Amino acid sequence: MSRPPFLTLPSCARAHRLSTPRGEFAVHDAQPSSPPRGTVLLVPGFTGSKEDFIALLEPLAAAGYRAVAVDGRGQYETEGPREEAAYALGELASDVRAQAEALGGGVHLLGHSLGGLISRAAVLGGGDGSASPFRSLTLMSCGPAAICAAQQERTRRLVAALGAYDMDAVWLEMRRADGESAPAAPVPAELDAFLHRRWMGTVPEQLMATGRQLTTEPDRTAELAAVPLPKHVVSGAVDYAWPVPSIDAMAKELSAVRTVVEGAEHSPNAERPGPTAEALVRFWDLS
Repeated sequence: MSRPPFLTLPSCARAHRLSTPRGEFAVHDAQPSSPPRGTVLLVPGFTGSKEDFIALLEPLAAAGYRAVAVDGRGQYETEGPREEAAYALGELASDVRAQAEALGGGVHLLGHSLGGLISRAAVLGGGDGSASPFRSLTLMSCGPAAICAAQQERTRRLVAALGAYDMDAVWLEMRRADGESAPAAPVPAELDAFLHRRWMGTVPEQLMATGRQLTTEPDRTAELAAVPLPKHVVSGAVDYAWPVPSIDAMAKELSAVRTVVEGAEHSPNAERPGPTAEALVRFWDLS
């Protein structure tokens, strides 16, 4: 679960709802002070939300990019139905394409973790002859296929618990298990309250459907490599969901620009936002 380093939006950003033909989505929208050099769509991962990108908004806007971070359907402040079929990968990918089109197309797409798998599907879903709304693709902390075996087991247990208990009971059990396995430094009260609020605001069927996707996703790297779109693969120096060597191999097969953010793990966007923003801007400036 990504933990944003702070929760206050920078002065360049505002919270609003992005209207698309597939519904409205809660977003944080950061605008540069001069006409933007490009627009960036930021797609969060499993159990995440738009707040996971909050530390990137100001540096990206300062570099001249409009940065829009989104809650997907059923995530935190975006509503969603209480049925798992609504959160199939194809449905979520179609949402991302609609969001990009609503932003005017020509969008630099970035997906973090599960958001990377959704973004990949959005890029590959353009086989209907329609023009692509994407200018480039960045996969952040995302591997070529399903998450590693240890994380698959953890995620299956979570999905089973969500099917048997209410969200608050599952939250309390997760906190207990995390505390026993690896006691962490105390979380500031404001952030702790936000993490609980975000969890409780997320539709459980969204978590169950996307959790299953994380444990079964096939390797579609060869398909993506065939798409003539600039690609960037970003990760921390270590990653608990996908081993970094597998991310390296995927980047090589994609002929992608590769960035390893030193001092970061699964969420360089939150853990090392400064160097991460610099690497993103370098890539987009050349795309």
